[in-house]
Amino acid sequence: MVARILGAVGRTMIAAGILLLLFVAYQLWGTGVETRAAQQRHTATFDGLLEQAQQVRHSDPANDTEADPDAVVELPPMPEPEPGEPMARIRIPRLGVDYVVLSGVDIEIINEGPAHFPSTSLPGQPGNSAIAGHRTTFGAPFHRLDELDPGDVIEIITVQGEFTYEVIPQPAPGGGDDEDGAAPPVGHYIVDPYAFEILDDKGDNRVTLMACHPKYSAAQRIIVEAVLVDDPAPATERVATIDTAPVDLSGGLLTETPEGAMTPAVLWSALFGALVLVAWLIGRWWRRWPVYLLATPALAVVLFYSFQSISRLLPAGY
Repeated sequence: MVARILGAVGRTMIAAGILLLLFVAYQLWGTGVETRAAQQRHTATFDGLLEQAQQVRHSDPANDTEADPDAVVELPPMPEPEPGEPMARIRIPRLGVDYVVLSGVDIEIINEGPAHFPSTSLPGQPGNSAIAGHRTTFGAPFHRLDELDPGDVIEIITVQGEFTYEVIPQPAPGGGDDEDGAAPPVGHYIVDPYAFEILDDKGDNRVTLMACHPKYSAAQRIIVEAVLVDDPAPATERVATIDTAPVDLSGGLLTETPEGAMTPAVLWSALFGALVLVAWLIGRWWRRWPVYLLATPALAVVLFYSFQSISRLLPAGY
């Protein structure tokens, strides 16, 4: 009797360990499937916005540089984006990064790609435009921010045009190895989760990129700042409904659980448990391995959605 109990406990612990490893694998790689699908949708939408902006630009006689080579092309206005809407495209050639940027930094938004802090300037416009992104999950768009060097290029594309930024040099931590004994500058620096001063206007035109640090942790934030080398686009008049108050970097990005996230997590997990029980019972009544083989595809799909729902309950998305 004791041996049977110990055997059952051992099998249960092994199954729990396997499920835990599968959940870690889902976090690191499975979440990227969701982000890629979302990015495909947002890319199609953003490309449509760019096409509309091009049509408006070319339909204005004042922008006809062929008829008048001295004509100054007027940039189209950039409307205030709604939360979750695509608003820009960010490219970092050095890192191979190419993502559509979304408006707002709620956890559901940042899981679909780099997200813009609404309290900061819009990309390509005067001031400081701050963008956050995941570093190890959900496609990890900012996984290699620490590899950027001073002078590396960050490209931002909006309906107002293309804008080039160059990474600002930052003091290297620790000792140095050059002739003066000081370490050469680097392209990033580290702050704590409450350093919302990185969102402040610095008196120039820049983009500020932010992600969790170190990798696989949310203990700190890695920051990359880049200055605009082009002329900025005309600023969008911000509407009164936009919250321009400082944002706690440890807030919506990491600690808020989306409303209604508990119910689907419980339902999908219960369905997975029920399917496992049914497969086990049929396997005992018929033949075990053929039943398990037939049930595996359905179990995998249900487990994926269960992990997806459970992930929404976690306090951190790195």
